[in-house]
Amino acid sequence: MDIEDPKDVVRRGYDAVSVRYDEAYGAETKYRALLADLCRRIPAGGRVLDLGCGSGVPVARTLAAAGYRVTGVDISEVQIRRARERVPQAEFVHADATAATFEAASFDAVVSFFALIHIPLAEQPPLLRRIAGWLRPGGWFVATTGHGAWTGTEENWLGGGAPMWWSHADAATNREWIERAGLVVEREEFVPEGDGGHALFWACRRS
Repeated sequence: MDIEDPKDVVRRGYDAVSVRYDEAYGAETKYRALLADLCRRIPAGGRVLDLGCGSGVPVARTLAAAGYRVTGVDISEVQIRRARERVPQAEFVHADATAATFEAASFDAVVSFFALIHIPLAEQPPLLRRIAGWLRPGGWFVATTGHGAWTGTEENWLGGGAPMWWSHADAATNREWIERAGLVVEREEFVPEGDGGHALFWACRRS
């Protein structure tokens, strides 16, 4: 498959499989412990940015229900429409994460689960630097990245009739990018999936 615009492939792919994705990956229950951990680390009523928010469940819904002011960003118009319906107390923006703009030091946390892996490699370090700038001192960046380096496609992802595209560096490279962005990596975990898995990073802006 000759891909001229991988971001368009990602957008159309999630438009096609929005509901299937939630069903396949257990949207109602995943991240429960992780989100509880995050809530213990950020101030009550704080602001959280969810990059690659999908349909808003469970991340935006859980955080909004806990009293946080949540902003979600996603490249898929279908995902954003569903998120607005499912989590009306949060704000959702239809945009490419790499083009989104926010005020400096305006968030207590930025989370991004299984979204960076859909962004071209050359655009990931600049986005990480911008994320670091959006965080307040003491703010947290929690994200999944690639664990092994790979770029490729799946022609009929989740049986939804549309292809999907991924591109990720290995865990060591992702750690280096996060640290070069000005964040301190406090924790790194391996998140298994099928025959492989992803890396989960907890990083803090110290100043």
